Amino acid sequence: MLGQDARGVHRVEPASHALQGIWLARGKDGRLTAYVSVEGGLRRWTETRPGGSDWGSPVFLSVPDLTHLSITQDSNAYVHFVGRRERTAADGRTVVAVVYAIQYQSGLAVSEWRSLGNPHKDAELARRLGEPVAVVTESGIAHIFARNAEGGLTLRRERSDGKWRGWEDRRGGGIEGALAAVALTSGRIEVFAVTGSGTLHWYQREAGGALGEGHPSRFAVRPGTLAVLETGPDRVTYYWTDPGGCGVVAYRAGGWPMALGGAPGDGGHAAARAFLDGYDCTVLAHRGEGGTAVIGVGVTENESNGVWWSDTGVACNGTPALAQDAFGRLVVAVAAEDGRPRVARQTDNPGLSLSEWQTL
Repeated sequence: MLGQDARGVHRVEPASHALQGIWLARGKDGRLTAYVSVEGGLRRWTETRPGGSDWGSPVFLSVPDLTHLSITQDSNAYVHFVGRRERTAADGRTVVAVVYAIQYQSGLAVSEWRSLGNPHKDAELARRLGEPVAVVTESGIAHIFARNAEGGLTLRRERSDGKWRGWEDRRGGGIEGALAAVALTSGRIEVFAVTGSGTLHWYQREAGGALGEGHPSRFAVRPGTLAVLETGPDRVTYYWTDPGGCGVVAYRAGGWPMALGGAPGDGGHAAARAFLDGYDCTVLAHRGEGGTAVIGVGVTENESNGVWWSDTGVACNGTPALAQDAFGRLVVAVAAEDGRPRVARQTDNPGLSLSEWQTL
């Protein structure tokens, strides 16, 4: 696998009042797992053998009261879950907390969900906490980012002994929608956010260094559509939907946003890399205006040569998920209208040719 795909960072979900989504993760044993949000938690399907077409029976993972979930993987292929949980206390107050869990092996149990609290002590401010997203550095340190009640960036991270530091205010303001965060193979971290007047971009200059200030821009971005992918050595590309109707946009620091075409509907984007016909390609996927999964393909970091879009015709609920299987074949997963996952796998035919869709 290539770049950030190898650690399972596929996308950031848009803000939502009810948990929804589908995620794919490849374990250390090579087996893929599909996670789909359902009432009261997640339902999980796991390949019975690496790269095979058979999937085991669904397993229910109880995670009540989540309004948002983000999934990432570390260099050991452990799956890290971070969620935003809303519960009603005995006195009727709404209590919001960030919760966190880990799955160490494909098909096995998830650790106990632990609360990491809320950066705000005041209950009303705590209710305005945004959607958390996690990244794990090459050294194994988990970082959780979220929009705070004032619209700035807040961070909580592990120490080297596994204990958690307190919440840190990384400043900024006016953040709207979900964040895009990435831990690069170099060990650096970057965070990108949409604001009412443009974007903010935080980054470390070196692994373990200061995150620095959020660098502003006037780029126009539809909130809730950010995605990020490591597309070169120590280099990332951000993707979003242009609010002016110009389709999908790609951006790398130091350059200008590049229009990629397409006609995305509401929701975010999935991004992955795969070898197609011997070329290192970037694959993008989103829910199109017609409610079906749409896939775009272009040579990685060569957007000027174009991105080719194809409508699969398969209905999807929310943003699709992308991953590579044990044999390096791209796998696309969508949540069907009935909530069940449907998957298609890259074939040996030229280009990005997909197999028949399989309902799990």
